[in-house]
Amino acid sequence: MTFQVDMGEDRTGKSVPIDLEELLATRLLVQGNSGSGKSHLLRRLLERSASQVQQIIIDPEGDFVTLAGPHGHVAIEAVQYSAPEVLRFASRCREHRTSVVLSLEGLEMEGQMRCAAAFLSGLFDAPREHWFPALVVVDEAQIFAPASGADVSEEVRRASLSAMTNLMSRGRKRGLAGIIATQRLAKLSKNVAAEASNFLMGRTFLDIDMARAADLLGMERRQAEAIRDLERGSFLALGPAICRRPIAVKIGPVETSARSGSPILSPLPQAPAGDMKQFLLAGFDEVPPRPVKASPPPPAVETVLDQIGHVDLTPTPEIEAPDPALLNQLVSDVLRAIVEDPYSTARPAAILFQDFQVRCRMVGVQAPPLAPSAFARRLAAARAGIFDGLDEEWAVAIDAATDLPDDMLGAFLLVARAAREGEACPTDEDIARTYGTSSLGRARRVMNYIESRNLFVIRIDLAGKRSVTIPALGWTTRSTETV
Repeated sequence: MTFQVDMGEDRTGKSVPIDLEELLATRLLVQGNSGSGKSHLLRRLLERSASQVQQIIIDPEGDFVTLAGPHGHVAIEAVQYSAPEVLRFASRCREHRTSVVLSLEGLEMEGQMRCAAAFLSGLFDAPREHWFPALVVVDEAQIFAPASGADVSEEVRRASLSAMTNLMSRGRKRGLAGIIATQRLAKLSKNVAAEASNFLMGRTFLDIDMARAADLLGMERRQAEAIRDLERGSFLALGPAICRRPIAVKIGPVETSARSGSPILSPLPQAPAGDMKQFLLAGFDEVPPRPVKASPPPPAVETVLDQIGHVDLTPTPEIEAPDPALLNQLVSDVLRAIVEDPYSTARPAAILFQDFQVRCRMVGVQAPPLAPSAFARRLAAARAGIFDGLDEEWAVAIDAATDLPDDMLGAFLLVARAAREGEACPTDEDIARTYGTSSLGRARRVMNYIESRNLFVIRIDLAGKRSVTIPALGWTTRSTETV
């Protein structure tokens, strides 16, 4: 059984079909610059074949989720799931022969590549009894099979490229027919592109892309200029599922549309120019309100009575307490020595607590003056340059940071000290050193996390200088470079 998918008309007005059965065996590559009509072409192919074959679409921009209504596709937002869940989802798609659209919208490039690799691996590794024929459409394939190193980890790049290569080279025996679309052939891995036997080449302008397209179409280099002159929605077609010689085809209309259409000119709003400045800058000087902390519910009466019944009333022998002022000074000196040790920067608080106990015994303090949790907070403050006054002058700042993890308290207090004294905002290197790391990226994530808790309001001006306001305290640092 075969089925002809009407894609449009050639220059003589004759219909140009694609043999669906042949397409399943020979795969398809679509190329064209942004705006050339690739998504329109894929949508035409999917709509006209939806009732004949299972369709699986990897959609980086979420444009094809509109197929879910009239054609019964199941749209899945990948941002809501983990990689193992996506892999199981792919296996169930093959088992139940359900047409799906996996939308990767909302994920960064590395997340999209990681998700696509897991999904394609799930399709590829399905049991033999589930090897039913399916069209696997990958839009913007250069993201998942880059010709050169992308701005992602090598592990993710290799996994994504391997999954795409398996789809195009070994997927046919498993019933998977790869249909890949790309803006530029030069950005797409040659090992992936070479496995396609059918081609639809749209408008492109760069010489290297026109030359590769002409080679794939079997055209001479001087004929490659025709690719530059193609109209939007027109493609040069070649392949065993379409035709034996290159022909130009104008893609026909579609029933559904993408969520993000092409830009259309519309009249600008009419507003008084004199009032527009105050509209644009309104509220910039306002400090966001500090979130109200919910008080924990009081314990039940039975719980309190039970705790009272288990209190040990045995009197303990009295131990002469050391002088508080002297003890506090000794603790401050020990913390200062630990912070000044260059090897202590990358050591966790649990390890440094042991060092703290040894140093305390060396200065004559036998019993540990601080519990591990209290030491972690004192250490964080010491790394921020604060050794005394935590319970007095810095109490309001400590109270504002109650919801922060202990390891982030140092970064908060470092910024708070600079803001209180009107100094420049600490750099990312300062934040990293206080946090106990050498990674500037981790330091930025710490700052972003604190801002997400509404403890910081970070402002970066057009010169790239950063200043931080602490709404709960009303303190603001001076602007400075972030690194």
